[in-house]
Amino acid sequence: MNGQATILARAVSDEGDRLLSADEPLAGLQLRCGGELPGTIAPPELHELVRKARRYGFKLARAVCVQDGADTVTAWVEVEPQGDGQGCELRVLSWHSAPTPPEEPAATESRRLLTERHLAELSAQLDAGQRLLAVACNSAELAGTAQTMEAGLGRLWTEFLPLADAAHQQPLHWRLLDGARVLVEGSERTWRVALIPHMQPGFEPVGFELLLLSDEPAPEEVSACGTPVTYRRRSLVGQDLAPVLKQPISRIIANAETIRTRLAGPLPDAYSDYAGEIASAGKLLLELLDDMADLEVVESEGFSTAPDRIDLSEVARQAAGILGVRAREKGIALQPPQPSETLPAIAEFRRVLQVLLNLIGNAIRYSPEDSEVWIRLEDAGDRARVIVADQGAGIAEDQQARMFEKFERLGRSGDGGTGLGLYISRRLAEAMGGSLTVESAPGQGARFILDVPADPEG
Repeated sequence: MNGQATILARAVSDEGDRLLSADEPLAGLQLRCGGELPGTIAPPELHELVRKARRYGFKLARAVCVQDGADTVTAWVEVEPQGDGQGCELRVLSWHSAPTPPEEPAATESRRLLTERHLAELSAQLDAGQRLLAVACNSAELAGTAQTMEAGLGRLWTEFLPLADAAHQQPLHWRLLDGARVLVEGSERTWRVALIPHMQPGFEPVGFELLLLSDEPAPEEVSACGTPVTYRRRSLVGQDLAPVLKQPISRIIANAETIRTRLAGPLPDAYSDYAGEIASAGKLLLELLDDMADLEVVESEGFSTAPDRIDLSEVARQAAGILGVRAREKGIALQPPQPSETLPAIAEFRRVLQVLLNLIGNAIRYSPEDSEVWIRLEDAGDRARVIVADQGAGIAEDQQARMFEKFERLGRSGDGGTGLGLYISRRLAEAMGGSLTVESAPGQGARFILDVPADPEG
């Protein structure tokens, strides 16, 4: 546009990108987009143009497209900073409004799926028979459900998320399950599932992506002491990288499992083995993402936990139950505390469970087949103690301190560990006012001891 162009409307913004005054039709657009006059510039495209001009300190002119109800407005706008951080002058040189063409059905569906993936609090990969292959969760409320589902890989997802309408007869076609209401144990919110098929035209789905969504906001968590439980932003990995990476990694795992189990057709054993290695590597990457996110949390400034009055016996039995399938697959007998045992403590239930899952999981991983893992309780006065003991190869004295360092795996490779679990577990124990130690000797197994403050009123 040249300097002789007709100016249709003028407007003025301040240093905070608030529209102070505007002529029509810009003033009307500002109000129809939900803004006020004076008020922050409402059309996002116009706001971004003004922000850039003010920030860079020189005049910008370009076409701006804004959604105005059922119409699309295309306007040529010049934005000129006034200097010294005083805001900008806006000049509208052309204005064209036309009905917005209807969106293609495929684009609408793609937008819906993108939105639902963003809002989902739990996702899972399923095979063609709707059996669980992998689970990812970013909700504290659903952490227990996710762990139970992970322990039940290979089973139907409806065993863990039963349909709210019990009148439905199983099995149901997947199209009838898409959008179905389900029940989530321990949650008072209403939930629904979205089933996204992995398929090629003309063929039946070879697998599915399951999304668990709720239209109600998550409730504020309150500790037993009456204080709200807050969860800090997980910064780069937990908030930015993990949500982006988990989806494609879960897809890789699902496809690899489909190949490994020969669901897509006959396959030589060697290729099935390769697919199994790919799936295992993908699961390790997911585990590493979770550990890196936890690492950011425990190393953040001012990290603390939410103290509750809990029963360590109950937490230990729950951890053993979650890992029971993994232990049975290796022929290992878990010996949790008896239901009649109790040991009151002051600690955060979720964090104690996290530590015990790591300790018991390690004991299963490094113990020989057909051995036992014991989970015992001790009342040590002002301390409440949980001991996880195994019949593994044991740990030399010079290695016992090193094993709690970051990324320390004591020379082991190919066993699926990330080298962060014990470091994170010790940091969590210390944040709860406790400790995590080990007693061991070569050939005599290992005893990991978690101490937390005892509940004096228990």
